[in-house]
Amino acid sequence: MVIPALNEAANLRRILPDLPPVDEVILVDGRSSDGTVEAAREAMPQIRVVTQTRRGKGNALACGFASATADIIVMFDADGSADPKEIARFVDALQSGADFAKGSREMTGGGSEDLTRIRGLGNRGLTVVANVLFRQRFSDLCYGYNAFWRDIVPVLDLPDPAIRDIHKNMLWGDGFEVETVINCRVAAGGLRVREVPSRERNRIHGESNLHAVSDGLRVLRTLMAEWNRARRPAQQPGSADRSASRSGARQELHSA
Repeated sequence: MVIPALNEAANLRRILPDLPPVDEVILVDGRSSDGTVEAAREAMPQIRVVTQTRRGKGNALACGFASATADIIVMFDADGSADPKEIARFVDALQSGADFAKGSREMTGGGSEDLTRIRGLGNRGLTVVANVLFRQRFSDLCYGYNAFWRDIVPVLDLPDPAIRDIHKNMLWGDGFEVETVINCRVAAGGLRVREVPSRERNRIHGESNLHAVSDGLRVLRTLMAEWNRARRPAQQPGSADRSASRSGARQELHSA
C-alpha cells in the first residue's frame, strides 16, 4: 500500500489500525509539520516512511511506487475516504487477469458520501470525454482508489522521483493531475482494466483541497495533453513478459 500524506496525523491515527494484513505499507510524507510521521509510526510501528523528493501528490505516488517491493500496489489516500475492507476486491480483480483495478463510485455497490452534485456532473462529463478520446468504457474517471501489478509502473512513466527539487515548479504528473494521467496512460498502453465498485467515505479530519471548477478544467487539460502524448509512437513493455513474471506471485497470493 502506498499512502501519500501531508499533515494527516489525526487521520492516520484512525485509519492505519484498520488496515488488513499486507506485505508492506509505505507512507510517503510531503514534509508534514503536524507530526504525521510520528503519528504513523505510533499507530503502525512496521510502516515504511519515504520522504517525497519534490512537491505534489503525483510525486508522492511516484516515490512510493519506486520504493515498493510487493507484487501488487494499492493507492490509498490518507484522509479516511477509502474503505480498507475493499482492498480484497481490487486484489481479486488483478488475480482474475486485470493489469489495473480501477475503483468506481458509479457501479452498483459503489457510491460517495463526499461527491457534491456539481462535482458529480463534472466527473460524468469528463468521463465521457476520456472514453471518447481513449476508446474506453470507464464509469468513473476522477477517483484515486486503484490497484495494479507493480510491473506496469514503467507503462505509467511518471516523472523520475530521483530528481530532487522541492523549490522549483512541479513536473508534469507531479500534481493532482496524476490520477487522470495514470488512467490515460493505462488506457493508451493497452492494459487490461477492470472496474471495482467502491464507496467513497467523507474525510475524517481536515478540509479537502478540491475545487470543482478549477480542478475540472485541470482534468480536461490533462486529458487533451495525454491524448496528444498517446498519439506519439512509444514502446511499452510486452504483455507476455508481464504475464510470465506474475505467475509465481499469483500462486503465492492464492496460497496465502
